Amino acid sequence: MSGRKKDAGKAGILRGHIKGQVHPALDRINKSFDVDRRLWREDIAGSKAHARMLGAQGILAAGAVKKILKGLDQVAAELDSGTFVALPDDEDVHMAVERRLTELIGPDGKRLHVGRSRNDQVATDLRLYLVGLGRRVADALRGLEALLAARAAAHASDLVPYYTHLQRAQPVTLGHVLLAWVEMLDPDRLALDAVRPESPLGAGAGAGTTFPLDRAATAAELGLSKPARNSIEAVSSRRDAVLVLAHLASAATTLSRLGADLVLWTSREFGFARLDDSVSTGSSIMPQKRNPDGAELLRAKAAVVSGALARLLEIQRALPLGYAKDLQEDKPAVFEAEDAVLQMIEVAEAMLSNVTFDVDRMRAAVVDPSGYMLATEMADFLVVRGVPFREAYQAVGQLVREAERRGVGLEALTDADYAAAHPALDATVRRVLDPDRAVARRRIVGGPAPSNVRREARAWSKRLGA
Repeated sequence: MSGRKKDAGKAGILRGHIKGQVHPALDRINKSFDVDRRLWREDIAGSKAHARMLGAQGILAAGAVKKILKGLDQVAAELDSGTFVALPDDEDVHMAVERRLTELIGPDGKRLHVGRSRNDQVATDLRLYLVGLGRRVADALRGLEALLAARAAAHASDLVPYYTHLQRAQPVTLGHVLLAWVEMLDPDRLALDAVRPESPLGAGAGAGTTFPLDRAATAAELGLSKPARNSIEAVSSRRDAVLVLAHLASAATTLSRLGADLVLWTSREFGFARLDDSVSTGSSIMPQKRNPDGAELLRAKAAVVSGALARLLEIQRALPLGYAKDLQEDKPAVFEAEDAVLQMIEVAEAMLSNVTFDVDRMRAAVVDPSGYMLATEMADFLVVRGVPFREAYQAVGQLVREAERRGVGLEALTDADYAAAHPALDATVRRVLDPDRAVARRRIVGGPAPSNVRREARAWSKRLGA
C-alpha cells in the first residue's frame, strides 16, 4: 500500500481545508476528464455567458470580463484543434478549462467562478449538451423518415401480407408498411427536436447565491427555456436527461423492429427483399452466405440504448435529495445512448437505400390460396347484407375449414358450398375475393389503400422537407 501512495497526485485546486494528497485509488475513480471532455463546447459557452452576466451586473470589472472571454476563446481553440494538454490534476473538463484559463490570463481566471458552483456548472453543461444531442438525432431521424416516405410513394400499390403473430393476416401495401415506420419514429423526432431544458446556472451548489445574478439573461443567451425555479432541483435532478434518453430508447426500439423485419424479409423463407452487397456480410466458412448483420445489430444496439436509460434511472434511484457524486456517471450513459442511436440510424438508412424489394414475391404471398387472407372480406360481405358479424365470422370459418380440408382457396369453393355455409352467401361474393380491390377499398383514414399511401407519402415528404 505504501508503494501506491507514492503515486498520489498533488493537492489539487479543490482540496480546500483537506490536507495532503489524494489517494491514487480515489483519484482514479474520481476523475472524469476522459469522458466529460466531450462537454467542452458547452462548458465554454456556459462560462462565457456567466462572465458576461457578471460584468453586466457589476460583479466583475469590464476589463476582467474582456480578458476572461478572450482567454476562453483561446482555450476553445486548443480543445478544438486537439492541442489542449491535459494535466494529471485535471479532475474533469470544467476544472481543466478553469486551470488553463488561469494559466493564460492570470488571476482574473480565478474570478470566473464567483456565484457559480461546479454543481450548477455541470448541470448546465449537460442540459446544453442535451439540446445539441436532440437536434443531432432529430436531423438524422428526419433523413431516415424522408427516405422511408420516398420509398413508400414508389411502392404505394404493391401488395404485401400484413402479419399478426407472424402469420399472414390481411393484404396491405408495401408503401403502407414503410409509412408505419415513419409514424413510429416521428413522435420521438419531434420531442428530441424540441428539447429546451431549464437553466441550472446560478443555482450554485444547490442553495443559490447572494450575488445579484441575472439568471434569466444567462438562460436566454444559452438558448435554454428559463432559469430553473428551484435551486436544489436544478443541481440534483437529471430528469431532462432521462426524458431525452427515453426518446432515444423508444426510437432505438422502433429501429430494432425495423431490423427484425429486414432480417425476416431477406431470408430465403420470406424472400421479400434482397440487400445490396454493400450492406451485406459473408461467412467465414460458408461462401454462399449473405448475412444481414446491419439489421441484426439494429436489434442488439437497441439494448445498449435502453440499458443506458436504465442505468441513468438506477443512478438516481433512492438517491438522497441534493447533489451527490453518483451523478458523475450520468454522462457516460447519455454519450453511449447518443452514439448508439446515431449509428443505428446511419446503418438503417444505408440498408434501406440499398435494398431491393421483390414485389412479385410479396404479391405471390398475398394471393397464395392457402393463406385465406380475404376471409375477412367475406365476413364483411355478409355484414353488409345484414348478417350479424359473429354469425358471419362463424360461416366464413366453416368455409375456411372446408377449403383447408380440400387443399384449395376460398375462391375455389362452389356456390353450393357458399350457400351451405350461409344462405346470404352467393356467387356475387367472388367479387370481394380480389386482393387489389380489397386493399383499394380500405380508404378509411389510416387505411392501406394506394390512394391513401400516395397522399400520406406526399404529406410526409413535405413535412420533412424532402
